[in-house]
Amino acid sequence: MNRPTQNNDYAATALRVTLGTIFLSHGLWKLLTLGLPTTVGFFESQGFPGWTAYLVVAGEIGGGALMILGVQTRAIALLMLPILLGALKVHLPNGFVFSYPNGGWEYPAFLIVASGIQALLGDGAFALGRLFAGNTRQAAAHS
Repeated sequence: MNRPTQNNDYAATALRVTLGTIFLSHGLWKLLTLGLPTTVGFFESQGFPGWTAYLVVAGEIGGGALMILGVQTRAIALLMLPILLGALKVHLPNGFVFSYPNGGWEYPAFLIVASGIQALLGDGAFALGRLFAGNTRQAAAHS
């Protein structure tokens, strides 16, 4: 593997693990710190149906874990976009800077862009998805 490609793989891995950690930690925070009833109440107070809180928590925890592992990274990055757009909607009225009261919209906007970039980059290095893809290609070559 040539050096620019290898560096790109490492950069994609760094972004993948960082995004996955952020998503996973947000989902676990909603589940373990706030609790699901409080999270449902917050979603309803923001105009979202309460049941969407369960989807968001599952998406953040499951998607974050899969992203860290490097499984279906492109798909996960794209599937996180509706969740991130919902977060952007919540924070939009609070101003730009995330340190404003109730958090501004700069952080959700950054995560949207970073997830889009991750979808373009793919798994990167050290991804379990590459192991599965390799086995599938080898099996297809031998059949």
